[in-house]
Amino acid sequence: MVIACVDKKKTASKPNSQIAVKAEKKELIIIPIEHASAVLEWGDTTIYIDPVGGLTAFKGQEEPDLILITDIHGDHFSLETLKELNTENAKIIVPQAVADKMPEQFTPQLDVLNNGDRKERFGITVEAIPMYNLREDALQFHTKGRGNGYVLNIGDERIYFSGDTEDITEMRILKNIDKAFICMNLPYTMTEESAVDAVLAFQPKEVYPYHYRGRPDVSDIEKFKKLVSDSNPAIKVVQLDWYPNDDF
Repeated sequence: MVIACVDKKKTASKPNSQIAVKAEKKELIIIPIEHASAVLEWGDTTIYIDPVGGLTAFKGQEEPDLILITDIHGDHFSLETLKELNTENAKIIVPQAVADKMPEQFTPQLDVLNNGDRKERFGITVEAIPMYNLREDALQFHTKGRGNGYVLNIGDERIYFSGDTEDITEMRILKNIDKAFICMNLPYTMTEESAVDAVLAFQPKEVYPYHYRGRPDVSDIEKFKKLVSDSNPAIKVVQLDWYPNDDF
């Protein structure tokens, strides 16, 4: 249940800049940073998803306790950002391909998860979900087994971050997802229609389109929302402000 929607940076035409819900007895705050980067606060625990953009992108945020990185690409993994942030007390969950690119100074902090693995940290169980391309012309972007999407079991909430993927079987068979953060940008991931098909298959309670700026176009989030709502109005589409410095 949404109990608050706090908006510190949007204009009247912009979507929400953060949202708060209840996860068991603690408040869960979801803060979009940009594109694929997000911050989740659950009680005293702060989680960074794919932190990029340097220290300035996270100005005013709590220091991370848990960091999740999905893939090796620069819009998901930034070693420079990790070095600028204070991650001294953080655990960092990564796929092996990301671990291979990190210097030894981070080794004690790393939890390497392969597709299908899970790990509990700070009372949160993280499940590593495959993420990869299906289209023949996109297979070189994200190969199967290299990156991870993640399901975070936070209190009584199951929250899914897709990472870079198409509408793969492993997404379509997810169960009991409360909030799903779904990518849709060409040529790297999938179309709005493919994202809709996947969402309708696993039926999260809420879906958050994110990672929707492509090259050269920006995905049509209103189109995505209408297709989902027309097919299954029980699924709530929530639009947050993932591109605060852009006009769309």
